Amino acid sequence: MIIGIPQEIKIHEYRVSLTPEGAALLTNCGHHVLVQSNAGSAVGFSDQDYQASGAKIVPTAQHIFDQAQMIIKVKEPQPSECALLKKDQLLFTYLHLAADPIQAELLMNSGATCIAYETITDNDGRLPLLKPMSEVAGRMSIQSGAHHLEKTQGGSGVLLSGASGVEPAKVLVIGGGMVGMNAAKVALGMGAQVTILDRSISKRLNDFQQKYSTQLSIDLSNKTNIERQLKTADLVIGAALVAGAKAPKIITKAMLKIMKKGSVLVDVSIDQGGCFESSKITTHDQPTYIIDGIIHYCVGNMPGAVAKTATLALTNATLPYILDIANKGYQQAILDDLNLTNGLNIYQGKITHKAVAESLDYKFYPPSTLDFSLTK
Repeated sequence: MIIGIPQEIKIHEYRVSLTPEGAALLTNCGHHVLVQSNAGSAVGFSDQDYQASGAKIVPTAQHIFDQAQMIIKVKEPQPSECALLKKDQLLFTYLHLAADPIQAELLMNSGATCIAYETITDNDGRLPLLKPMSEVAGRMSIQSGAHHLEKTQGGSGVLLSGASGVEPAKVLVIGGGMVGMNAAKVALGMGAQVTILDRSISKRLNDFQQKYSTQLSIDLSNKTNIERQLKTADLVIGAALVAGAKAPKIITKAMLKIMKKGSVLVDVSIDQGGCFESSKITTHDQPTYIIDGIIHYCVGNMPGAVAKTATLALTNATLPYILDIANKGYQQAILDDLNLTNGLNIYQGKITHKAVAESLDYKFYPPSTLDFSLTK
């Protein structure tokens, strides 16, 4: 199979979708890897590194889209990239379509087959390709939130750890999944007082609470508890997720008025539309804005700021799937693996993931009803 790695073009996106070591594994299995020149330069991977792995360097994205059968990216394709896709190609990347109707329409019109990292499951119903970036984003959410609490950034001037004779900051994490747990770990490590609110209290959360019992509280996520915690929170992390669907709006605009001025909201769910009613996507260029005295941090590609770590973590997770698809062809790989089928979002102009279809108000086509021709 011919596999293409274009350079990411989203604003301040420095990650690359495949490391030279990953390219070497694919070429050693007889596949052809095309890498756009300088695709990995921002994270220290030179064109020579990829050439040494057996990959071929091509000058432009056009060359990638003209020749590749499978195109691997990190972030969702931008409109100019959607225009280059063809109906016989597979796109394998993060898509987050539920919050992006324009991208969905462009991909449907392209006729390409689109598999989203974020909706692939494992045998336990977890999201293995979302996990590495959820870990990174969760940890970064505290780092970024702490920075914007500084007075020089417009925040209230609170240090997460507090100081001798001064209480630590109060961090509220909404959602006890992968993002929330990792956010809590970093906040606890920095000395903050942390509360996690979740729809249910799992054994995993209970075990976590016992480990950090003096600093950590866990409670059910409901309107009463959310409002009570918002009154004293210095930093709020939004980590709510419904796989494939738009994120639920947990904090309303009205709730901002009960928060302390200079507090910070970090919406890690922004790729799926955000879990705060007042959220709107921002970039690393201008990461924050203020509503009712509350700082909002809503960067859509947060892990892009730590691109080297994020690239390595992402390739570790995606490479087994890439290799399986390359060895079998995507049609057979989908037929063989229900978990991969759950990643299928668009096929021949049809929406094939139920949560995505419902979010965008499109007809849902169950993958089981589709004809995956193996003659392509």
